[in-house]
This record gives sequence, C-alpha cells and structure tokens, in this order.
Amino acid sequence: MLLAAPTTLLAAAVTVLAALICLGTAMLVARTRNRHGIAPPAMTGCPEVERALRVQGNTVEQALIFLPLLWMAALYFQGWIPGIIGVIWCVGRILYAAGYMAEPKKREVGFAISAFSTLALAILAIIGISGAWIATAAS
Repeated sequence: MLLAAPTTLLAAAVTVLAALICLGTAMLVARTRNRHGIAPPAMTGCPEVERALRVQGNTVEQALIFLPLLWMAALYFQGWIPGIIGVIWCVGRILYAAGYMAEPKKREVGFAISAFSTLALAILAIIGISGAWIATAAS
C-alpha cells in the first residue's frame, strides 16, 4: 500500500505537525488578544497583537504553498528527503514565530529556513513529476 510506505507516513506526520503549527499560531493570536484586551475584529492598536496576527497570517500563507509541494515531492520524488525537508520547514516556522514575537527583525532566520525548504521541495517535486512524466511517455 503506497500510502503506508515509510516515506509517505513521514509526509503524513509532517502534515499533521504543520497543521498543529497553524493551530498554535491561531491560539497565539487568541492568547495575545486576551492578554491585551484587544477584541476582534480590531487588528491594530497593540504591537504584540499585530505581530501575532502577522505570524499567523504568514504561517498560513506559507503552509498553502508548502503542503502541496511536500506531497508532490513525497509521491513523485519519493525517498526520505521530502519528509526530512518538511521537518526542517516546521522547525523554520517555529523559529520564525518565536523570533517575530520577540522582535520583528529576529524572524529572518526562521523565514529563510522555511523559504529554502519550500524551494527545495518545489525542485524535488519538479524532478519527480518530470521523471514520472517521461517514464509514462516512454512506455
């Protein structure tokens, strides 16, 4: 069963971790709003709330790009590399959130880690899909 292969199981575990990171950023926004008494729909007025909102927004934006690339790389490139890169992406998002909440300039390392991870997955997906396409056309 393809989806029970260790490499796709790793991609599935990374997907759950990425979803939990997105959930964690939503909880960060709620906690930060409550701490500062900023009720929705207000989006401004407290720098810490604004940072939490940017952390959440950027993380969700990045996840929308990351997740399809993770799965295309896992299914077509195969091997452990896509899943390992996915774990690195998750670490990058956690560092991004922690850095941004401390001070906006400290977000750069985490952002770079996750951005390069996404780029690496795009390259693996392109290589894998191209190889599958060529193999299909040749048969």
